[in-house]
Amino acid sequence: MPLGTIPEPIWGKRAQPAAPSGSPRRRQIVNALLIFSAVVLLVDALVGDTGFIHRIRAGRQVQEAEASLSTLKRQNAQMREYIQRLNEDPSLIEAVAREELGLIRPGEPLFIVRDAQPARVN
Repeated sequence: MPLGTIPEPIWGKRAQPAAPSGSPRRRQIVNALLIFSAVVLLVDALVGDTGFIHRIRAGRQVQEAEASLSTLKRQNAQMREYIQRLNEDPSLIEAVAREELGLIRPGEPLFIVRDAQPARVN
């Protein structure tokens, strides 16, 4: 470089695009393979074992299971309250014994009602 000339800065140079290598047929095959791979990946992302549709179904199942769990917890709390009342309230025990076992108090009259056959009309 002669004296008095300013060198061109390195950062100012732009890279020239490389000339395309290979034949157009090869480029078509590579493009087709890339498109096919992209389609396969997209289909797998939508309907695969961990795909979008599977995740939506799993989310619905989780919501249904949570709803079922909250119902069971509510029923469990009601049963616990009923058990506590059975342990503490003698009148409830008596009511259950009368209803489910058909028990009566001593001295109470017992009525047995039989189904009567309908009268025949001539």
